[in-house]
Amino acid sequence: MVLVIPLLLLGCMGKTKGPAVTGGPKALTVGAVIIKPRNLENNILATGNVIANEEVELRSEIPGRIVTINFGEGSLVAKGDLLLKIDDRELQAQLKKLQVDEKQARDDLYRKEKLLELKAVSQEEYDKSNNILGITQAQIELVRTQISKTEIYAPFTGQIGLRQVSPGGFVSTSTLVARLQQTDPVKIDFAIPEKYRGKVKKGTVIKFKVEGNDSLFTGHVYAIEPKIDPTTRNVSLRAVCPNSRGILIPGAFAKLDIVLDNISDALVIPSEAIIPVLNGERIFVCRDGKARSQIIQTGIRTEREVQVIKGISPGDTVITTGILQLREDVGVNIRLPK
Repeated sequence: MVLVIPLLLLGCMGKTKGPAVTGGPKALTVGAVIIKPRNLENNILATGNVIANEEVELRSEIPGRIVTINFGEGSLVAKGDLLLKIDDRELQAQLKKLQVDEKQARDDLYRKEKLLELKAVSQEEYDKSNNILGITQAQIELVRTQISKTEIYAPFTGQIGLRQVSPGGFVSTSTLVARLQQTDPVKIDFAIPEKYRGKVKKGTVIKFKVEGNDSLFTGHVYAIEPKIDPTTRNVSLRAVCPNSRGILIPGAFAKLDIVLDNISDALVIPSEAIIPVLNGERIFVCRDGKARSQIIQTGIRTEREVQVIKGISPGDTVITTGILQLREDVGVNIRLPK
C-alpha cells in the first residue's frame, strides 16, 4: 500500500485572508505585522510648571504695629476672614475729633440757613459754612478708609503659607506677612513651538506627570498667549487641572503630553519597517509568498510607530525584520508576533 502525503504550500494571502508562510530553499524567515485600522493620537511633549489657581502676597497697605494675628501657618482660611489687625488707636482718635467737628459744622450750617432766609447773613457766609461741612465729611471718609486698611482680610478661600511677622512687630507697606494660595484647581504653564500653534486650541487635552509621583494627571488648555515669543519662537499656554486631593503642589516641574489630533482609523506600522530612499520612503509587504517593495507616504510619528497615509491598505502584511536581506520577489516565511 502506498501512503500519499499531500504537500501544502503556504504563502502570503490576500488582504482579507491574512498572511501565511511559504516554503522553498530560498525563502527568508522574517517578522511581519498585519495592518489593521486603529485609534492614533498625535502627541507632542513639553515641559511646564504647576502654579496655584490664585496666589497673593499679603502685605499691609499702611505702616503700623501688629495687634493680632488670626491665622495659623499652613491653615485653610475662607474668603473674608480677618487675618491680621494693626493698631488703629491714633486713627480712631482722629475720627472722633472729626465727628465732633462735623456736628459743629452741621449745626453752624443749620443756623446760617435760617439766618439766610431772614436775610441776616450773606450767601457767601452760608456757602463758607457749607464748604467747611463738606471738607470735614471728606476728612472723616479718609480716616475711615485708613482705619479699614489696618485690617487684612482673606481675598479668597485658600491655604496660608509660612508667617513672616509676629504679634507686636512693626510692619511697613513692603513687609511680607504671608502668602495665600488656592490650589484646587491648579494651573499648568507651558510653551510649544510655533508650528503647533494652529493645532492647539482652548479645550485641548493635556496629560502630565510631576516629579516624585507616578500618577498621570489630565487637564485642558483654557488660555493661549496671542503673541509668539520672538526669542524662543514658542507660544505660551495655560491649562487647568482639578486638585481636590492636594497632590499637585505649586512650583512643581511638569512633563506634559499634549494631544494634538485623535485619528480613529489610522494605519500604523513599526518605524523599523521603513527604508529611506531617494524619492521618499518604502517598505516591504508580503504578497503571494514573496516580498514586494512599496513606496509610502507617512504622517504622524511617535516614538516607535509611524502613520502611513498612502501606500498600504488594511489587511496588508508589512515586513518588519530581515529587511536588509530582502530583494524584490524574494520568497519569505512570515513570523507574526505572539
